[in-house]
Amino acid sequence: MDQFTINLLFVGASFALYIGIAVWARAGSTSEFYAAGRGVHPVTNGMATAADWMSAASFISMAGLIAFTGYDNSSFLMGWTGGYVLLALLLAPYLRKFGKFTVSEFIGDRFYSPTARLIAVICLIVASLTYVIGQMTGVGVAFGRFLEVSNTLGLLIGAVVVFAYAVFGGMKGVTYTQVAQYVVLITAYTIPAVFISLQLTGNPLPMFGLFSEHTASGQPLLERLDQVVDELGFNEYTVHHGDTLNMVLFTLSLMIGTAGLPHVIMRFFTVPRVADARWSAGWALVFIALLYLTAPAVGAMARLNITELMWPEGTDGQAVSVEQIADDPEYDWMATWQTTGLLGWEDKNGDGRIQYYNDADADMQARAEEEGWEGNELTNFNNDILVLANPEIANLPGWVIGLVAAGGIAAALSTAAGLLLAISSAVSHDLVKGRFKPDISEKGELLSARIAMAGSIVFASYLGLNPPGFAAETVALAFGIAAASIFPALMMGIFTKVNNHGAVAGMLTGLIVTLVYIFLHKGWLFIPDTNSFTDADPLLGTVKSTAFGAVGAMLNFIVAFTVSKMTAPIPQEVNDLVESVRVPKGAAAAAADH
Repeated sequence: MDQFTINLLFVGASFALYIGIAVWARAGSTSEFYAAGRGVHPVTNGMATAADWMSAASFISMAGLIAFTGYDNSSFLMGWTGGYVLLALLLAPYLRKFGKFTVSEFIGDRFYSPTARLIAVICLIVASLTYVIGQMTGVGVAFGRFLEVSNTLGLLIGAVVVFAYAVFGGMKGVTYTQVAQYVVLITAYTIPAVFISLQLTGNPLPMFGLFSEHTASGQPLLERLDQVVDELGFNEYTVHHGDTLNMVLFTLSLMIGTAGLPHVIMRFFTVPRVADARWSAGWALVFIALLYLTAPAVGAMARLNITELMWPEGTDGQAVSVEQIADDPEYDWMATWQTTGLLGWEDKNGDGRIQYYNDADADMQARAEEEGWEGNELTNFNNDILVLANPEIANLPGWVIGLVAAGGIAAALSTAAGLLLAISSAVSHDLVKGRFKPDISEKGELLSARIAMAGSIVFASYLGLNPPGFAAETVALAFGIAAASIFPALMMGIFTKVNNHGAVAGMLTGLIVTLVYIFLHKGWLFIPDTNSFTDADPLLGTVKSTAFGAVGAMLNFIVAFTVSKMTAPIPQEVNDLVESVRVPKGAAAAAADH
């Protein structure tokens, strides 16, 4: 059976499962559409939260970013994991006790202001749409490769599949679909990692294999990797080379952005009690750890494999020949990925070989002149393809490749569905029902939610065709927006006595300043070639656009507290409400009012 047929079987079976679950668990009421009827078991919710959380950025892109940068990109791991702990401890239980359906509804009620609720909706939609762009980018990469079509067509096919099960299933359908997607994605991620760890180190556990001996060289694997990349003019893998201030701000931005992500917070509204919200968070962290402990090993081992494939005789020998790439089955993956437009090479000097090295390094430039090389000839290696190509690079069996195809698609689809639910809930529940048409029927509200979701899919797919960066980089921008706008409002709503004027001023400041900074570096509305700066040469010192969310959050807090001090204090009934939310007593009686 050829690889394409195997891929179709795995991907097709997973689609049938997801859509079948969505039909079985189709939402019949707004309570089921927004919060799955508040009847989800903590373990089930923990698994669904993990799938919602581990997006295309985690599954497809993160290991690639770590692989080609090394230690400096470990901030993705630290920020995302630390942020989830922050969310579980400081926000999730209190928001569940408040008993509302959406984050915007909490902000509107806590700050006793329809304006605050409206601003929160805008912040939520902007952050979620940016996040969805990253997911649709991952969908395009995965579908494009495994269905052997262009990246653009792959993205459009993925959009249709998301529409098929998310629009009709709502939170109830998406919850149980995400449980299935978690099982698929974690199996697909760990099995290839186990195979590759065994190949390179003899250790079946990748997280320990990373610190084991490299079988072929007899050196520790990380030491061998450092040596190989250094010999080709790249930065040592395990050493910090970037700007420390930017790294700290980026990690902080990811952390507090994580804690402010509405599609993850919404998952904690689906359990029966506040205690269940805490247990859900604990289980989700366990399920997330299975992938996050494996990702660094996947990145390091893949980087070593790729480098050794490009230099089969060692870095002091000859580079791989064009003839070998064309005829050796071990290199078939290169031709397959070349058709997606995400991998490319060119024999610039006509010597029949493809030299892969850092042509910006002074020592390598000297060697290149001596050898007659004319620049790095591996001209394109998109970070987002690394995990999906990993089984092929390591020459693993066809069924493993098919499994990874299903896993990568599951990761992108699960988070895309959660984000689309957050957007549709904000539009239908907070805008249509909460502001413009309070007397709308339940059937009408469900219809408006589904229309909003369909519109979001179309918009995100359009932007996903020309994303502002790799999947994880685009997602990092969304985290920055959430960090600067939503997280401070939630923290102040639970733990301070900031009033409505302060909250509105803070959210607007954080959102506007952060968006302007991002657009200055990534293009206005992410339109190519409309930027004034780049992340290589940022506007504010060394602070890149992906790290600015932490600065935006600080400005949000400062403005909110300043304005609140200058205006009237919060009403006594709101003060009593805040006190009751923070006190554990009566936690089981969370209201389902809407």
